[in-house]
Amino acid sequence: MSRRSDRLQARNVKLESEGETAASVLRPKKRKAEDSKGEHDNHPKIKKQQFEIQSCWSPLISGGVSPCILIETPHKDMGITSDLSSFTQYRFKNLFITPSPLPSLSWGSSKDVWRKMVNKETRYVHDKHWLLQHPTLKKNMRSILLDWLFEVCEVYTLHRDTFYLAQDFFDRFMVTQSDIHKSMLQLIGISSLFIAAKLEEIYPPKLHEFAYVTDGACSEDDILTMELIILKALKWELCPVSVISWLNLYLQVDSLKEFPKVLQPQYSQEKFIQIAQLLDLCILDIDSLQFSYRILAASALFHFTSTEVVKKATGLDWNCISECVNWMEPFFNTVKGITVKVKIFKKVAAEDRHNIQTHTNYLDMLDEVYVKPNCVVVGRQSPVCIGGILTPPKSTEKTLHTKL
Repeated sequence: MSRRSDRLQARNVKLESEGETAASVLRPKKRKAEDSKGEHDNHPKIKKQQFEIQSCWSPLISGGVSPCILIETPHKDMGITSDLSSFTQYRFKNLFITPSPLPSLSWGSSKDVWRKMVNKETRYVHDKHWLLQHPTLKKNMRSILLDWLFEVCEVYTLHRDTFYLAQDFFDRFMVTQSDIHKSMLQLIGISSLFIAAKLEEIYPPKLHEFAYVTDGACSEDDILTMELIILKALKWELCPVSVISWLNLYLQVDSLKEFPKVLQPQYSQEKFIQIAQLLDLCILDIDSLQFSYRILAASALFHFTSTEVVKKATGLDWNCISECVNWMEPFFNTVKGITVKVKIFKKVAAEDRHNIQTHTNYLDMLDEVYVKPNCVVVGRQSPVCIGGILTPPKSTEKTLHTKL
């Protein structure tokens, strides 16, 4: 993955600017190499160039808005500490003491692999409160954007890992910014998907195809400019373990037999898609960001299996996932009755079709979730509802989704 990031960085280190009106200009900063004592006189001097974004970027982008300034990502300066009491309640609960559920590996230590995967939860920080930094944005705007990215992924047969990488880039980028206008969301979203596709897909769509799906809202130059801004804001930290990657791992560990084949899927496609649809619906709600990705995936697995299966596949006990399970209950009640079908894509091999991101009427399902009563799940028993049945609002009282 690091080689892909190096190639991506080399490809985007130069950015053309048009005229003096361009708001984001890459200017070279030349540094003279110090003459080393004792070196030969004819030794060539070394010159290096660094490029940085000098000014605000928004006027360059179609539909200019108030400029915003890149700031340091919060997690970059966080030191390593042994005191877990200062961390978020759900994100880092039992982070370092969970035993590895991975089987013995012929190519490495399963404990080291597991520890490195779990430690990424501390490096790639997401926060559900980023909306507070953007007063003009509303909660449903993020849902609408991600739902649209679901559609784009299905049109171009992009993998689920690609979508969830883009979602992670988008949410982490928004944490680093302030006062983003709603007219910028589509550009940030499609640029995040553009980066993710180049990292994950063997044959990613071309730049003009990403611009085409925006129906003229974003030009190719806009996407390239925003791509560089996102990469700079994220400090090129582009390798999180996504929600869907955790789910793949959990299902694989749960299905392993006496002679494990970790690199070959051992679970049914229908089971994977059923749980993935629950995660798709959950991720549209910004409140899902209060939980770490591995807790989200483990909670989704619990709703379709049992506490024992979750313990075996994830190493997490009931106390670690109970909060997320109870939060996820209305989402599970909405998707559990949906018939699961593996969609056929002509150019995708049959064994890989379940990994292609698909789209359904997620926004309507999300509205249904919001009118369901709160439920409490105790182990694998039936949920206990609190407050009885809520009466759905009248059609005249429902708020329409704001267009981006």
